[in-house]
Amino acid sequence: MIDKTVPSLDAAVADVFDGATVMIGGFGAAGQPAELIDALIVQGAKDLTIVNNNAGNGEVGLAALLKARRVRKIICSFPRQVDSQVFDGLYRAGDIELELVPQGNLAERIRAAGAGIGAFFTPTGYGTQLAEGKETRIIDGRPYVLEYPIHADFALIKALKGDRWGNLVYRKTARNFGPIMASAAKCAIAQVSEVVPLGALDPETVITPGIFVQRVVQVAAPSGARAVA
Repeated sequence: MIDKTVPSLDAAVADVFDGATVMIGGFGAAGQPAELIDALIVQGAKDLTIVNNNAGNGEVGLAALLKARRVRKIICSFPRQVDSQVFDGLYRAGDIELELVPQGNLAERIRAAGAGIGAFFTPTGYGTQLAEGKETRIIDGRPYVLEYPIHADFALIKALKGDRWGNLVYRKTARNFGPIMASAAKCAIAQVSEVVPLGALDPETVITPGIFVQRVVQVAAPSGARAVA
């Protein structure tokens, strides 16, 4: 019997190892698997390479992971916002490495990893510092830059509901990077607000098929709070 559910957050991230590349879903706080991140902090893995759209907000979630000095490098599109003081301090002190990737390129590099694409050409970034040292080519009179997929050892994502096979549905735009990160990682770990019986999810609404998910852990919404995922 296939059952990808795990009993706890701690169990879900127990084998994340030092030096791992970890994709973390979320567009800012929307869709960020905060409870899985907290469990990763407790677990203690360090020297991590994190792939995320942002570089943390305030001092919770991803920012808390940075503050705990568990991250060696971050690959993201938006490292600085009004409340990204944790990353800003680490970067100015030379305590974290940054790979800046335009948002569309970031999404496509992650998607390419899951789709088995070896590399792709994109016009984004051509003629800028982001293209330095990269192969370029003129295609139909337009300049392009060669970009490579981003693979990960683990992906931490958040969904609204899942079943024991790992099929997932999301809540509106909180979906963001979750589906492509699940396909690009060796081990995708999804926290869900509810684990439902097999057959309860309409196949037409399943965004991430269970084949891309290795673990599902239920995280109950706070009492009285509206479920968001």
